[in-house]
Amino acid sequence: MEKIASFTIDHIKLQPGIYVSRKDTVGAEVITTFDLRMTSPNEEPVMNTAEMHTIEHLAATFLRNHPTYGNKTIYFGPMGCRTGFYLLLAGDYTSKDIVPLMIEMYEFIRDFHDEVPGASPKDCGNYLDMNLPMANYLAKRYLENVLYGIDDSRLIYPH
Repeated sequence: MEKIASFTIDHIKLQPGIYVSRKDTVGAEVITTFDLRMTSPNEEPVMNTAEMHTIEHLAATFLRNHPTYGNKTIYFGPMGCRTGFYLLLAGDYTSKDIVPLMIEMYEFIRDFHDEVPGASPKDCGNYLDMNLPMANYLAKRYLENVLYGIDDSRLIYPH
């Protein structure tokens, strides 16, 4: 079997950043998949499921309510390796195009201190697996270490 595209990226060289993982065409629409890499693969500890689950709830809520990107958001969810998230947007985008959106989203997550949207037994299949303080911390860390000073080395996959 042929390797899927995401398994051809050199995860030894990969650092936290925002990367275009792939572009697909569905009908006349381009769907851009972003790799929102929050931790350095195989170098630092992966994120725990509770904080990833919290980030997922907050980011999905933020994106789907965004005035510009709400109707362009196809999916936001965790990577199985727990080093980041995938974001799928309707449209043909570069990584640089969504930096302002990602700063806005991660600031929302960093500053969020209310009840996590959808964190109830009626709304979620694992509502107790949440960690808001760690989600706040990880969003702050991603903003300070990656997003606020992002350059091409964190926007284009390493070769």
